[in-house]
Amino acid sequence: MEELNKKITNCKKCPRLVQFREKIALEKRKQFKNEVYWGKPVPGFGDENAEILIMGLAPAAHGGNRTGRLFTGDRSAEFLFKCLFNSNLANQPSSIHIRDGLKLKNIYITAALKCVPPFDKPNSDELKSCFNFLKKELHYLQNIKTILTLGKIAFDACIKFFQINKAEAKFIHGEEYITETNQRIVACYHPSPRNVNTKRINEKGMVDLLKKIHDLHK
Repeated sequence: MEELNKKITNCKKCPRLVQFREKIALEKRKQFKNEVYWGKPVPGFGDENAEILIMGLAPAAHGGNRTGRLFTGDRSAEFLFKCLFNSNLANQPSSIHIRDGLKLKNIYITAALKCVPPFDKPNSDELKSCFNFLKKELHYLQNIKTILTLGKIAFDACIKFFQINKAEAKFIHGEEYITETNQRIVACYHPSPRNVNTKRINEKGMVDLLKKIHDLHK
């Protein structure tokens, strides 16, 4: 996995993504103007013996693309890790920077796309290219039984990767679908500020879903 993550970090296959991630890293957000941005592909992290995989779409422009770790240093991370901590799936309720002492319990976190895409919308060639990395990740993560997909685009990417009939797999929060390899895919609203602020998802609902998944793997 360490060798794979080095290959992910050094990848420059998609010119559009390379240009955009580096542009973000140079322009920065005002509140982070004194920080050195990561500005490269962001590999997964967590428990390599995990039974639960959490899959996002891609690193956030000023989260993972800044800190070098997925769901780290942004508002989505604040919500997600508070819920993971309250579900006994993380050792602390925050994910601020790459050396903050965070440890995941029975969870590995990755993204369908390893680079931040413009407008959070990858094209099909970019996803296809990154699926090679996802395939290798799943090869090394041999104990994965449940995949929690955060957001519709991540869900759709996962359905496409596992070649599940899209007509039969609708994105409905909490719904489960079984792959041919008998892994469970669970749809979940993305913990974005917009979804939290509009109450599409709340802390209780997220914790309930995480506890349900946790209970399956005790």
